[in-house]
Amino acid sequence: MSESINLIAMNVGNTRTQMGRSVSGELTDVTSLSNEDHAGIIDQVVTWWSYLPDTSPRAVLLASVNDPIADKLASTLTDQLSEAPYRIGRDLPIPIAEELDPETLTGVDRLLNAAAAWNTAKQACVVVDAGTCITIDFVDGAGTFHGGAITPGATMQLDAMHRGSDALPELDFMRPDDDPFGRSTAQAMLHGVYHGIRGSVRQLVELYALRYGAYPMVIATGGDAEMLFADDELIDRIVPNLTLVGITTTARQVLSADGGDD
Repeated sequence: MSESINLIAMNVGNTRTQMGRSVSGELTDVTSLSNEDHAGIIDQVVTWWSYLPDTSPRAVLLASVNDPIADKLASTLTDQLSEAPYRIGRDLPIPIAEELDPETLTGVDRLLNAAAAWNTAKQACVVVDAGTCITIDFVDGAGTFHGGAITPGATMQLDAMHRGSDALPELDFMRPDDDPFGRSTAQAMLHGVYHGIRGSVRQLVELYALRYGAYPMVIATGGDAEMLFADDELIDRIVPNLTLVGITTTARQVLSADGGDD
C-alpha cells in the first residue's frame, strides 16, 4: 500500500475533531467540527467514505488525544461502515524514532506532527502546535523526536485569568492592537497572552538550537498558529493540517511496510 490508498484522516483533539480526505496522496476537504457534534462528524466521514473510489484500498485512520470521544466515534463508524478505523498508536505505530524517558507517554498528535515535519523537511526542526495547549517540540537531523515543552494555549490562559480573579473579564482570543501598552484591561490581557506565547516559543527555540549546535527549521501548526505567528520571522512555515499530514505519512509508511492493503 502506498500513495494509491484512499484515506479519511481524523484527529480527535481536546475540543474539536479535524478531518480530511486523502485521495491519490493529496489531502483535501479539511474540516473541523466540535467534539460535541458527534452526529455531524459521523455524517461527514460516512459521506466522504461513499465518495472514495473503491478501485484502490481505502481506510479510515483515527488519531486521538481524547480517547473517550475517539472511542465513541470509532464504535459508531465501525457500525456505519462495517469496517473499524485504524487507531494511530494502537493499530499503527507512528514512524519516528524517540529519545525520551522510558515512562514518558507522549501524545500521538505530537509524534504525528514530528513525523510529518521530518518527512517534509528532512532536517532538524522545531514543531510548534498552537492549540488548546501549545507544544514546542524538537526533532534532530537524524529524524529522532526529543520531546520539548508544553504550555497553556491562548484561550486556556485567558480563561484561567478570568476564572482565577474577580476583576478580569472573559475574552475570546484575538490579536491585540498595535499599541504596545495595553490601555484597557482586555488589551492588557491579550498583549500578555499573545506576546508571552511568542516570547516563550522564541526562547525555547534558541535553547534547542544552543543544545543541538545548529539552528533548526521552525514549523507551526494548530488552530491559533496563523494569528500568533503569521508575521513572526522566527517561523519558517505554517502548516495548518500538519497532524493530518502525519496520519497520511503513517499510512503510507507503516501500511505499505506491513503489506496491509486490503
